[in-house]
Amino acid sequence: MPRRLQEKLSEEAPEGGIMYTLFSVDDHIVEPADVWTSRVDKKFGDAIPHVVEEGGREFWVYDGTRETTMGLNAVAGKPPQEWGTEPSRFTDMIPGCYKPEERRRDMLSNGIFASVAFPTLPGFGGRKFGSFKDKDLALACVRAWNDFILDEWCAAAPDMFVPMTIVPVWDPALAAAEVERTVGLGSKALCWVEDPAAIGQPGLHGDHWDPLFAAVQDAGIPVCMHIGSSGAKVDFDPDMNPMVSIATAFTSAAYNAVNMMCSPVPRKFPDIKYVWSEGGIGWLPAALERADRQWERHRYWTEMDETLPSEICKRSMYFCMIEEPWGLSTRDYNGVDNILWECDYPHCDSPWPNTQAACKELFDDLDPEVTRKITHANAEKLFDFPLSQDLIARYSVHEN
Repeated sequence: MPRRLQEKLSEEAPEGGIMYTLFSVDDHIVEPADVWTSRVDKKFGDAIPHVVEEGGREFWVYDGTRETTMGLNAVAGKPPQEWGTEPSRFTDMIPGCYKPEERRRDMLSNGIFASVAFPTLPGFGGRKFGSFKDKDLALACVRAWNDFILDEWCAAAPDMFVPMTIVPVWDPALAAAEVERTVGLGSKALCWVEDPAAIGQPGLHGDHWDPLFAAVQDAGIPVCMHIGSSGAKVDFDPDMNPMVSIATAFTSAAYNAVNMMCSPVPRKFPDIKYVWSEGGIGWLPAALERADRQWERHRYWTEMDETLPSEICKRSMYFCMIEEPWGLSTRDYNGVDNILWECDYPHCDSPWPNTQAACKELFDDLDPEVTRKITHANAEKLFDFPLSQDLIARYSVHEN
């Protein structure tokens, strides 16, 4: 966050009331310790994801692997001076990271009336389960996470939490079946990886994933892809400051969005909506301009069809932003109907708990209709999830 805005947020508490009605399309759940041990068949033993304590720290252990929870995934409410790479325990996080009732309270306190949440331990697109040696265990873990989302997390606040579920990333038939199962139970979106080729699976330029995308199109739900969901990144310099990777993370969204635009997937499945989370919007004009120019020059020998990448983008793709004054200045290039707002709670990019002040900085001078679309109306339509007017009335929101 720019220093000027950070200083302003510290001065402006949300005491002035809730001015902006918000729908966050990208938040994150730090899974409670019993998500899998309480739902996966005990026959899998210690390979089931579970939490152990050692040396004053808590670790996730699963399928012969041990790992911690990334600290930058759970710093909401803490000053930047206290950020680090690892929290030691669940108690190092604010309860809203892993307790749905506390999450609901935190969201409402900032005028956020709907929230779409990505997984943490499974990876942002569920990719980690694809690396399990025992695929029966992997499938059980996918289903357990989805059951947790549908039966526990979203059930704690069905008027606020938008159900989004994952699928097996190693088998298109199983993935399609899980879409059908979870949509039947109320899922409103598919959480998917940016590029399956990056996790060793067939990519988007064939027909391997057609059963999955056919199921998604039939269900009428969007596909949400978070930066880093494929786990691929390029660090040429081992001594590079970690901030560089964070500052350039938008390049992942740019690369993978253009890849999708040029793939057969949105051409064969034109009714699907593709959502790119936490990649921002400021890069879009340059990326689309270059993609179209290269399509004009190379479409014959590369055997592209008659549809420009930018046409696919404007028809089928949505892009998410947190705090991007420059990005908003380019809003008409791809259209305000394709821009969504995100809080990113409880990650380090989140403006929470100063969300209303941050939105005032962004939207104060914008046309009210543009603001309405970006802050919540576009998401309501995309996810088929109207905001609760009862909640809005109870929290004295002045419609923007």
